[in-house]
Amino acid sequence: MRRVVRGFWGPRPEPAEALADRWRRTLDGLAGLVPEAADAWSQVHADGPATAITADGDALLGAVRAAQGADGWSDLTGTGLRLVGTGTPGWEAEVSGVAGGAPEFLLQSIAVVLHAPEDAPVPEEDILALLARVWEPDFGDVSDDDVLDALEDEAGFSVEDPAVGRTGYLSPARAALVPDGLEAVGQELPGGGLLLSVAAPGDTATVVRVCERLREAGALAPLPRPMDRAVL
Repeated sequence: MRRVVRGFWGPRPEPAEALADRWRRTLDGLAGLVPEAADAWSQVHADGPATAITADGDALLGAVRAAQGADGWSDLTGTGLRLVGTGTPGWEAEVSGVAGGAPEFLLQSIAVVLHAPEDAPVPEEDILALLARVWEPDFGDVSDDDVLDALEDEAGFSVEDPAVGRTGYLSPARAALVPDGLEAVGQELPGGGLLLSVAAPGDTATVVRVCERLREAGALAPLPRPMDRAVL
């Protein structure tokens, strides 16, 4: 079964060393949460075959610097990496992100795409909480194709609109706008952000209702364009 866990934020320039540390903490966290999918890592390149990479600071710093040395890279856009983790047969994790830049219109992002056997338990909420702690996003979600289709078709959400999925994350300013009586269970995270448990897999109707209420309350307002800050 395919699961997608994501985080998004606005412009936040960062040096290569800070980005490499965020990547290291992400891979370390995934190794603890889903060791079946994170036994070995490889880096996917735009050109040429994937290459093995270790989840340590030096290797990741080298990968970040190499990405920044590629033709066409811009510090305004951000630095992109795409890593694939493998381990137990049937498990795979892909982690991709663009971070450290100062774009005015394109959100920075981190995404974990996890493939697992159909009946295997997967700590989706813990993975989203990990991304929230490490990357300090503005909002995030645990979604799948059915959730994304329902939000687009039934509630008019577009690709870059802030939203929550089966589980969601809201930065502190967004969390402060969550209305009373929301059809979700909230857990405050260190730093003041809010993790929302919204619905079980397959329950897209609840996800749509919760997103509509959050949008009406202003908790899912998009960052103003051109963007001038990382979070609402």
